[in-house]
Parts: sequence; structure tokens; C-alpha cells
Amino acid sequence: MTENSPGPQEPPRQDPQDAYWRPQEPARQEQQPQSDDTTQEVVQEQWQPQPHQEAQRETSPESPGTDTPADPWAPQQPQHQQVLFGSAVGGQGQAGVYVPPSTTHTYPTPPPMGPASPPRRASGLVAGVAVLALLVGGGAGALGGYLVADNNASSAPSALDVPPPAANVSAQAPDGTIEAVANKLLPSVVQLRTQSGEGSGFVIRQDGLVVTNNHVIEQAANGGTLKVVFQDGQTADATVVGRDPSSDLAVVQAKGVSGKTPVVLGRSDDLKVGQAVVAIGSPFELSGTVTSGIVSSLHRPTRAGGDNGSEATVMDAIQTDAAINPGNSGGPLVNMAGQVVGINSAIYSPNSSSRQQGGSVGIGFAIPIDQARRTADEIVKTGKATQTVLGVSVQTDQNGGARVSQVVPGGAAEAAGVAVGDVVTKLNDRRIETSDALVAAVRSLAPGDKVTLTIGNGSKTVTATLGGQPVPVN
Repeated sequence: MTENSPGPQEPPRQDPQDAYWRPQEPARQEQQPQSDDTTQEVVQEQWQPQPHQEAQRETSPESPGTDTPADPWAPQQPQHQQVLFGSAVGGQGQAGVYVPPSTTHTYPTPPPMGPASPPRRASGLVAGVAVLALLVGGGAGALGGYLVADNNASSAPSALDVPPPAANVSAQAPDGTIEAVANKLLPSVVQLRTQSGEGSGFVIRQDGLVVTNNHVIEQAANGGTLKVVFQDGQTADATVVGRDPSSDLAVVQAKGVSGKTPVVLGRSDDLKVGQAVVAIGSPFELSGTVTSGIVSSLHRPTRAGGDNGSEATVMDAIQTDAAINPGNSGGPLVNMAGQVVGINSAIYSPNSSSRQQGGSVGIGFAIPIDQARRTADEIVKTGKATQTVLGVSVQTDQNGGARVSQVVPGGAAEAAGVAVGDVVTKLNDRRIETSDALVAAVRSLAPGDKVTLTIGNGSKTVTATLGGQPVPVN
């Protein structure tokens, strides 16, 4: 075994095979040269043979070509080096009893020195037998464990052996659950297909009269094709009855259908933040998709065309975290009683672009059904919609509020005494922080409604009766 050069001192290490070796104080560490032909382990120390004591074996460098060193058992002068299994350990003292490692080494035969100790190689044989016994025992244990495990696997109960539970034959889901709302509304929700894409809508009359968003059917209104796909799979051609770009609403009529299930319209003026709602539509052409959430906010000024939309498309939106994606537009937003309280119209999607549509990030907007009902009713009766107006042009003031930049002659604002430069900060009890907020607040009301406007810090208030004008359709 190769002798290492002296290194950092460390405690002597016990060979795992040597159960009887006990170190004493080690001898001082020095480097011992060895022969190029043969490298052997050396244990050098002051040695005095004693009766019945095991002889310690040491080797000295051999001459090249010499098979047996001369008088290898002669006593040597004290040295200051001790090498244990190739590791030099410094220190002095009597060495412990040495038992050779399991690796076989060739040693010269010592001369007779009284009663000899029992051969130490017997311990190696015993160790070998013990290892063999352990291997055999371990193999038998593994085989027995395998047989037991195999037997347990075949006899252990399995979920696959248990028969399935009885089918749920309940005809109705509990009232107020998402399941109940979905069962009630799905037959009334349709998919609308145009040459430019697809969207959603819902039936308001048995003969296939459908309410949807203006931006869903806008291309069809200008001469394109329009088809309505009902929940039962029936497909029908449709025509545009009328539309209102300013509120992003439209009504279409499916041809040759009857017996369809209309929705139940609720109201949006009593909605509360945190109230549970369900959105139904056809996102990404996945018709009949149901998602749920809550009303996140109310009276949120939103432009139907996003940030690039004009002031003419601002709506007083319901904000919800129910997942709304491209294709959901025109579908219903429903309360837990199964009543339509809004029409899904827009989403906030920070990573969207003109070439790539964004998906839901938990911020969706719906047109309040109170406003949509009024507009749809006008369209059904007259084919046109009337837009509620105050008779002013406004801009957002840097200190907050809507600054009046122009007053329409003969309009509601002029009659109320509103002047150019006035900053409207409240409409009734609703705070106005931007120009869009004032437009949205006015659009949420009907022509003929009276409102109180707060000017500036409240030093001036006026009462105005809102007017109306036909919505221009290009």
C-alpha cells in the first residue's frame, strides 16, 4: 500500500475490517522511502517481543531483484514514524494491536518464538462466512418480502373493485347555485358568427330575437353575413334590427325559428359590490362556456373600444372578475337568481395588441341591463336608439373633475346655467373625477331625467333636465 507524504494531522482511522484495533498515542509523522518494486505497509516503533504476544510485522526497503529481505524480524532502532493504512500520523507511544485488512499481503515467515498465537486469518474466514450468511439471509428475506408483498397486492382492496355510486337522478340543482343558473340560462345563450369572427348573445323572444354587442355584428350590419347558432345546435341566418354604437348594443333577428327560450331580465341599479355573478358565452369559439365571479366594482367608466375608443363609446360599466375572453362579448352576466343583470362587453388586457387578442386577467366589463333594456326596447320598436345627452363638451381637469369646454346652444346644460370653464365634480351623489365619468353617468340615465350638478368645490349647484338625440349610425 502506497505511503503518503505527511499531511495535516488527523485522528487515526480504524479500518472497518479491524474490529480489534485500538489506537494509542501515535508516533511523530515522517516520510519513509520505499522500494520502487514493492510497496508494503509499515508500522515502525520500539519493539520488544514478549511471550504470547502477537508479533508485529514490518518491512524494510528491499534490494532490486531480491525476493526475501535479510533478517526481517531483527529488532530495529526506535523510529519517529507510524504509518497506519497509508496515512502518516504524528505522535509517540505504544501502538495498538494490529489486525491486517482484508486485502491479502505476502509476509516472510517468522522464526519460532515460543507459543504462537492462533492464526489471525481465521477471523477473515469467519468474517467471510458471516458475510455469506448475511447475503443468504438477506436474499431469503427479500424473497419472502416479495412473496408477502405479492400476496398482499392480490388480496388488498382496490378502488377499481368498488362499484360506482348510484347515478344522480335529481332533476333540479339547488336554487342559487352556479349549476342551477347554468341550467336555466344555457338554452337561451347563442353564438353569433360573422365573416370577421364570432361572439355571443341571448334570446329575448321565442321567435329568435337576440340582444348582443354592436362590435360583434358591426361588419354584418354593413353588408356582411350573420348566422346564429343556438344551444340545441340549430343554425339560422340573421339580420340586424338596429344598433347603438355609443352604448355598444345591437338587436338581431334569427330567421325561421320558433319555440326558443328567452331569458329573464333583472335589474342593475340594486347590484352590490361582492355580489356573486355568472358569465355565459362562447370564448374562443367554445360555445356554452360558464364562468363565475363577483361584482368587483360599479359605475366604472369604460370605453367600448378600449383606450383607442372615442368619447362617444363610453359606458357606465359593471366590473367583474368572472372570466371574460374574446368571444364572450354580447353574452349575459347573470345573478344567482338566473336573471340577466348585464351584457359582457369588454375586458382589460394589458398585453393585447391589434394583432393579438388578450385573455382574461380578472377585469371584465358589462353594460348594466337597465341601460341595455331601454336601448334594446327602442331599437325593437323604432329600429333606432336615442342617446342621453347633457349638451356640453368636456375635458378632464388637472385637479379632478370634468371641465366644460363647450356648451351646446339650447341644450340641457345651457338651460341649467352651466358655463364654459365650469368644472363638474358631482352628478347627484356620484363623484366625477374625469370627463369619461361624467359622460358615463349621463349615459346611464334616460332622456327627461333630472340631475343635480355640483360645480367646483360645491359653491355652485345647478339642476338640469337631460335631453336626447338620435344615435348616428355609420
